[in-house]
Amino acid sequence: MKYLTTENIDYLAIGAAVLGAGGGGDPYLGKLMAKQALMEKGKIPLLDPDDIPDDELVIPSAMMGAPAVMLEKLPNGSEPEAAFRAVESFFGRKAYAVLPIEAGGINSCIPVYTAAKLGLPLVDADGMGRAFPEIQMVTYTIGGVSASPMVCCDEKGNKVVIEAINNNWVETFARTITVAMGLSSMIGLYVMEAKKVKKWGVKGTISLAIEIGKRIIVSHEKKTSAVDSILELTNGYRLFEGKVTDVQRDLTTGFVRGNAKFEGIDAFKGTSFELHFQNENLVGLLNGKPCAMVPDLITILDRETGSPITTEHLKYGQRAVIIGMPCVEVWRSEKGLELVGPRYFKYDYDYVPIEELVKRNAS
Repeated sequence: MKYLTTENIDYLAIGAAVLGAGGGGDPYLGKLMAKQALMEKGKIPLLDPDDIPDDELVIPSAMMGAPAVMLEKLPNGSEPEAAFRAVESFFGRKAYAVLPIEAGGINSCIPVYTAAKLGLPLVDADGMGRAFPEIQMVTYTIGGVSASPMVCCDEKGNKVVIEAINNNWVETFARTITVAMGLSSMIGLYVMEAKKVKKWGVKGTISLAIEIGKRIIVSHEKKTSAVDSILELTNGYRLFEGKVTDVQRDLTTGFVRGNAKFEGIDAFKGTSFELHFQNENLVGLLNGKPCAMVPDLITILDRETGSPITTEHLKYGQRAVIIGMPCVEVWRSEKGLELVGPRYFKYDYDYVPIEELVKRNAS
């Protein structure tokens, strides 16, 4: 059996921020919370979904809201457990394990914190294979799993329970509540039996994130290319290298919305790149033409260290490498693109897989 310890949380936090495509929250705070919980409670098992009995209950634990807010509005530590226990109580059954809802930044570490605090295993799977900005944007929605009852908790002790007719309405209500709670909340939702995770979950995301993070740290120590190592592991593409010339951000809707502009350097000198984001990076334009788009992953890495740069940390003058990685296949289905394709986010593009866009731009 695999175990999560304080030693591999550094790898997890970095690697999940790469898979988070700019979103999922700054990993630093989540890393500290997870490490503290593991030091207090000890290592926790990391379970393959196939090793969990079909009828056992698993519950995701996560943070919702604008990730940038977490840099100033710190949780008090009780919220993840409170949300988890509250949603668990609706079913009158104890959970078998904690499930990550996405692979991204703080939301890779909050489930570790919750699992350690409650003495439960963590499932090596999630519902995205990356991070997305809205509640309904998980593979479990495609599989007919309900997000409600859902519980939102804040650091003051407020607790709100949501029961809605579908997952889109859960997003609408939860976003309004989260804005009222100060633009961030801790949540429990998508309670399901393990057989649903086996069929609809994206398996192995925690292990993949740990391996990505390990490669970045080892590459930095050995002074080799972290970017090349990541691209090899994820079948990704180097989309652009340049420096940030402008960043526009807005937090008023409960998301980090905005865009960033880059000026090419070295092999990309004379070219430009524009990135649009809503918590996560959604569309990348090379010289005004799409070179990658949601649901494929677009991630910004520091040019020197290979470390991921989340949307709230983008700033003028940074030198970066922008990479793209193919999403898991389920997102390329008709139902997947209805949930997370570019037209859902109001971009006037039909989805084109990143591998095809790279070929077009190279010709």
